[in-house]
Amino acid sequence: METELEIPERLGWVRRAPAGRAWLAALPSRLAECVGQWGLRVTGPPFPYAFASLALPAELPDGTRAVLKLQYPDDDSVHEATALACWAGEGAARLLAHDPGRRALLVERCDPGTSLHTIAQAGTLAGAQKEGLDAIIGLLPRLWRPVGAPFTPLAEEAAGWSERLPVRWARLGRPFERRLVDAALGRLAELVDAQGEQVLVNQDLHAGNILRATREPWLVIDPKPLAGEREFGVVAIIRGPELGHSPAAVRWRLDRLTDELSLDRERVLGWAIGHTMAWSMTEDMVFTHPVDVTRWLLDLD
Repeated sequence: METELEIPERLGWVRRAPAGRAWLAALPSRLAECVGQWGLRVTGPPFPYAFASLALPAELPDGTRAVLKLQYPDDDSVHEATALACWAGEGAARLLAHDPGRRALLVERCDPGTSLHTIAQAGTLAGAQKEGLDAIIGLLPRLWRPVGAPFTPLAEEAAGWSERLPVRWARLGRPFERRLVDAALGRLAELVDAQGEQVLVNQDLHAGNILRATREPWLVIDPKPLAGEREFGVVAIIRGPELGHSPAAVRWRLDRLTDELSLDRERVLGWAIGHTMAWSMTEDMVFTHPVDVTRWLLDLD
């Protein structure tokens, strides 16, 4: 039963749909199967920050510290294990084992595991934001590896955003001005067919998914990978609130990332508008901060 496991508050959203409730009901047996398969010892309660998986601290039989992830079966994370294997521990947590049938991953545990977001919050604003972006700029070129199949092409993903955006906007009662939707649709249409080299990009790379480690200073976790151009690879950092949520902070990240990583600023801005708007709504919910960011980005256009 679901009550046998502690379900973090951030994961509670899955209860809203029958598929989510079925996934929760299957978790105890899935957890037991993974523990037996890999000889694990679960060493504590689930990590509270996980939003799309049940993530638990564990130890392998030889004492290696790991994280066991039981993924909610969404499309965005279907190739997470493939991305981690592609990086092979270079700038990202190592993949130790994978059971695709159970959507289960065993991943290197980052110690001490403090997120870049937490460190940014603890420091003085300007200094913390700079430290955070310094770390990200150092990581990104190492993660942008040329790839193709099985990763979903960015063009294909963008086509889905364009199809869903106006439908969700109408279904949710037109919660913000139509010009934001139209701007996103226009930018996505302009960008998809004129991309540069296709590399491994992560559409959920933000400061909460970059952890302090001992093997390297910082390691990326929880990728939601696509195959797309480098200009798309910085949009999650630009739109995310973790390193400051204001028009000035968004502009500063856009300018610095495009300058120091030698990216086409107009293409980055276009992808940021399209992706931020695409991630502003689910089937039944509107998120206000991406809507604000889209307005700020349009002011930079």
